[in-house]
Amino acid sequence: MSLKDLTAKNIFLHKPYIPGKQPSNFEQTIKLNTNENPYPPSPRISKSILKQIDALARYPNSSADSLRLTIAKLHNVDVGQVIVGNGSDDILNLCVRCFSDYSKSIGMFDPSYSLYEVLGSMQGVEVKKFAFSDPKFEIEPEIISQSGTNLFFLTSPHAPSGRIYNNSIFSSALHQYSGILVIDEAYADFAPFNALSMLNESKRVIITRTLSKSYSLAGLRVGYALASSGIISILNKVREVYNVDRLAQHIAEIALNDREYFEKTKSNILSVRENTHQIFTKWNWKTYESGANFLFTQPIDSRGLFGEEIALNLFNFLSANNVLIRYFPSNPLTSSFLRISIGKQEEMDMLLNLISKWKTTDQQM
Repeated sequence: MSLKDLTAKNIFLHKPYIPGKQPSNFEQTIKLNTNENPYPPSPRISKSILKQIDALARYPNSSADSLRLTIAKLHNVDVGQVIVGNGSDDILNLCVRCFSDYSKSIGMFDPSYSLYEVLGSMQGVEVKKFAFSDPKFEIEPEIISQSGTNLFFLTSPHAPSGRIYNNSIFSSALHQYSGILVIDEAYADFAPFNALSMLNESKRVIITRTLSKSYSLAGLRVGYALASSGIISILNKVREVYNVDRLAQHIAEIALNDREYFEKTKSNILSVRENTHQIFTKWNWKTYESGANFLFTQPIDSRGLFGEEIALNLFNFLSANNVLIRYFPSNPLTSSFLRISIGKQEEMDMLLNLISKWKTTDQQM
């Protein structure tokens, strides 16, 4: 038999997730394409990390008990309502494996985080994609409740727009939806409110979080979920025994406990986000109000034109000048927009200067 014959059929049917570009030389690149934190992790980490080296000879705590307790205290939930994963993507994968199969489909709005579809197709699960009906990226609760799915993924704040959703939308959906609602809150720390209260409203809610964005630990891979103890118990049945290594558990706990540094870096990002948003607005660029560490904006060239060609032209111009941002051409709601991560003020100043140059030169085609 050939290798293809030996491979699960659904593997050839799905398209793998394509992450943002990772440059080989960070020092020569302004990286604003994958929503990483522009600041380093808590300075407490480097001071304690060497003390953990000898312990690496031993397996880590299989259920990350100390880290889970820290997370539980932070969110005022029982430790039995917390599960930790190798990034929040690990948790999302557990959700698909536990709560969907050939007879239990999953749902998502489109556009959204494309990994949901990838995870579903890898498991041979039907993925129902529901297109947003307008450019405001409004969530219609009845679409969720009438989706006929067993598991539904939402991003709040939404990616790639940054739009924040009121909890009343989730409440309305849960009132009639009989499945499990996963609220992906990867960017919630940058928003004025979150969906944590939904845990008290329904035992069919899973809230996922990551330390990649607001805690500057994208290179470490630590995420977690909050849910009812019943759901957590089910997720643990398929979780890998040592899915979060010893060093990651230790570093994540330090980062979560350094509230002063967390608030300081978050405040800086929010300030730069607001400053940049004001400039885009001054340029008459349509820019969504963001609850995340990025802005989703529709560029306008010197002729007053906007659209897919204009967005692609600016994307390529910035890339040629070693500034990486994100462009999503595959959807009509996103093809004339660019997603720009919030960097340090000096990085954003360089970005804005380049855009000003683009607007006043013959770089536009």
